[in-house]
Amino acid sequence: TLTGRAKDLIISGGLNVYPKEVELVLEEVAGVLECAVIGLPHPDWGEAVMAVVVGEHLNEAEIVLALKKKLAPYKVPKRVLFTGALPRNSMSKVQKQVLRERYVELFGT
Repeated sequence: TLTGRAKDLIISGGLNVYPKEVELVLEEVAGVLECAVIGLPHPDWGEAVMAVVVGEHLNEAEIVLALKKKLAPYKVPKRVLFTGALPRNSMSKVQKQVLRERYVELFGT
């Protein structure tokens, strides 16, 4: 059986958010080198959209503002975190499960 991809769909407030859609818009923001969008447990929304970004000279407010211009409000990440590198497996695929485990307590659930 295949595992690991069923959790990629984020259901926030009963609405479906496809991480790839948000990632494609994020990658257009100047300074973003790579990114991953994940869903984390949230006490009010069920799951909250969160972005993990690798880039230079960026801040959360600028990224959120850029995304609000191109995405529906429920698709805009509640938080944007920055890291030096995204965790990858031996096939160079981003390990989103590792990111979810790393930040699971972010929204205090």
